Amino acid sequence: MELIDSHCHLDDFRFDADLEQVIERALAAGVNCLIAPSARADGWQKLAALAAASRAICPAFGVHPWYCQEHDAEVLARLPAYLDHAVAVGECGLDFGKGRAPESEQLYWFRRQLELAVDKNLPVIVHAYKALDRVISELRNFPGLRGVVHSFSGSQQQADALMERDFYLGIGGAITRTNALKLRNMVKQIPLEYLLLETDAPDQPTLAHRGERNEPAFLIEIAAEIATMRGMELSELTDICNHNARELFAL
Repeated sequence: MELIDSHCHLDDFRFDADLEQVIERALAAGVNCLIAPSARADGWQKLAALAAASRAICPAFGVHPWYCQEHDAEVLARLPAYLDHAVAVGECGLDFGKGRAPESEQLYWFRRQLELAVDKNLPVIVHAYKALDRVISELRNFPGLRGVVHSFSGSQQQADALMERDFYLGIGGAITRTNALKLRNMVKQIPLEYLLLETDAPDQPTLAHRGERNEPAFLIEIAAEIATMRGMELSELTDICNHNARELFAL
């Protein structure tokens, strides 16, 4: 069985000591393609080097809303060169959680990255926390732009609004928690052609690995949980999700 992890942060420092072994475990588990978004500009070159060293890694470059205050306009001038060798722009988005950057500053960075995605004809990988309605509103200003809202945890109405814009929903380890009733009910109903599987490694582990560092090799647990919930064969689910990832990221 082959699997595509549509979101894992392989440039994270928590993988520095054993990344080669992490990738080997992923490949052994059938996860043979790793979409790796960046979070900040000081990690772009590191991620580019990792992708150059491993055919399994497909990089995306962008500025996460948590770190937009660390960057200046010079970063936006450098980003297009990295996007020439990327499968997506991201991770970008909005996060209106406590203590985050001002909304106006986050919107500036989000909009500039959406513009770059249009210019480069690339999809976007979007982070949305307590900001999903605003994200949807911003996406309406970019007709034809495609992408994925990763670690989706919104309502059915929000899911419908994203799918109407041809956006995918990234589902990760949270789906394995039996108390995530809203998410589980939504995932039982959404059209499978809008579903992507992700780990968000090294964060958001599955229930079986709670408290541990997450790894792409654990993606099979997420796929198995969704297949069971939907009453379908695991291979059927993974075939559909792999097709979705290949189509979105032009793999």
